[in-house]
Amino acid sequence: MNKSMKRFKLLLSVFFVGILYISKAQDAVSIKDAVVFALENKADAKRADLAIKKAEYKIDEAKAGALPQVSANAGLQYNPIIQEMALTTNGKNENGEPVKQTSIIKMGQPWNTNVGINVYQTIFDQRVFTGLKAAKSTREFYQINADLTDEQIIERVATAYYQVFVQEEKLKTIDKSLENTTKVKNVIKSLVDNGLAKPIDLDRVIVQLNNISSSRQQLVNAVEISKNALKFYMGYPIKQEINLEEVTIEPNLLILEDEINTSTRTEFKVLEKQKELLGFAKEAEKANLYPTVGLSGNYGLQGFGEQFITSKNYMWSDLASIGLSVKVPIFTGGSTKAKINQAEIDLLDIEEQMNDTKLGLDLEYQNAKSQIENTLKSVDIQRENVSLAGKVLSNTQSNYQHGLATLTEIIDSENALTDARNNYSNALLEYKIAEVALIKAKGDLKTLIQ
Repeated sequence: MNKSMKRFKLLLSVFFVGILYISKAQDAVSIKDAVVFALENKADAKRADLAIKKAEYKIDEAKAGALPQVSANAGLQYNPIIQEMALTTNGKNENGEPVKQTSIIKMGQPWNTNVGINVYQTIFDQRVFTGLKAAKSTREFYQINADLTDEQIIERVATAYYQVFVQEEKLKTIDKSLENTTKVKNVIKSLVDNGLAKPIDLDRVIVQLNNISSSRQQLVNAVEISKNALKFYMGYPIKQEINLEEVTIEPNLLILEDEINTSTRTEFKVLEKQKELLGFAKEAEKANLYPTVGLSGNYGLQGFGEQFITSKNYMWSDLASIGLSVKVPIFTGGSTKAKINQAEIDLLDIEEQMNDTKLGLDLEYQNAKSQIENTLKSVDIQRENVSLAGKVLSNTQSNYQHGLATLTEIIDSENALTDARNNYSNALLEYKIAEVALIKAKGDLKTLIQ
């Protein structure tokens, strides 16, 4: 009975977990939801955060150079053979006459011990101060780079999201076409059954239905592929179902009103921070021309004896010292100057990159603005075509029932409406892609998650 209850509880928990999973899978995902999920779960975003954390540890490393450096040492040595030395001294014999006497003296003890602590404090080292500034700037660089990574993720997710959206709109269009053609088939079948239409007309409609069904299956596959791409860019489990929020795409004319300042673009800020880092690199090379000043001190104990350290006869003595050290570079063969010149060239190079990037960003904005203006016109044209194609189909169906139109005209009208709806969906996709590009060109991609 106990085992049965445990099994029942296990099955019940699995059931509820499954219900929760299904519920989560069926939640409609908005563009904001998709982007936020990607920023929290995509590997690119996580790696950018790790780079920032690493930069913070670089700051700690740089700070350490300005703090006291403390070390301790200890050693124990046994000398089985003691070095001996002959020592000659002046003395007197029994008669009081001066004579030289030579003695053999052991230079040490079998057991020797030393214990000490050393302290070094940098007083002046331009390289340390420059390194600290560079480390802080490096952290800021990675923060800006993380922003750039976020923007790239947003752009990819938004584009993939609208790809899915348009594919699903096309699927809705073909489902509507399938529905309308099925109605036409039913009407023609009724006419054929009553001898008012030819059986071949029914066969032609059935062929059309089969073609539509085949196209629908291709679209179902296209929707699945586009969803998988979206899930990948989101960092979403590929095997887990995802459904998009039902929305209507409406062009935003206000997006064309604002102008931009390319210097505020993240891409440009990254280069500005790189220039700053290269400036610190130059300063670091110049620092090699400056003297370094440091204060050192140590305290230690020395021990020695005939027996091991634990013996009572083991002797100890202490020692201590304080010193000031100054190192002045005089001549390095011109290597430091050469490195400074190289750093200067790197600065000139990054300035050229910044100028070129600024032009590229201006071009990107103008192209994006031109593209969205073109897509807006295309959306209007295709929307009108859908309306006109719908009217033509309705009139053709009515005329057919009154013997004023052929079946071919009905099929052509249905195909024309389907094509018009698909063209409208494509125009909407082109508009949304152009919209994302323009938002990016303005440096406002993060508005998609606000």
